[in-house]
Amino acid sequence: MSREATIEQLKNIVKPYIQNQEAFDSLTEETDFVNDLRINSANLVDVILDIEEKFDIIIDNESMEKMVNVKSAIGVIEAELLKQ
Repeated sequence: MSREATIEQLKNIVKPYIQNQEAFDSLTEETDFVNDLRINSANLVDVILDIEEKFDIIIDNESMEKMVNVKSAIGVIEAELLKQ
């Protein structure tokens, strides 16, 4: 899967949880889930669960803590997919 395709899938996953449409519309790899998209911590857990389901991966707690922005989330997703 290409990085662009992964980003598109990630956008579809986070879309229901965002509180800042403008930041979502201009989403880049540097977009922060909490500070830019204003996803609260409870919903961030939902995002992680949705990512696990969509990509059929398991994300450990250490990796979860690293997933603060789009770039780090893509990195964790790609790393987990490589393990399969």
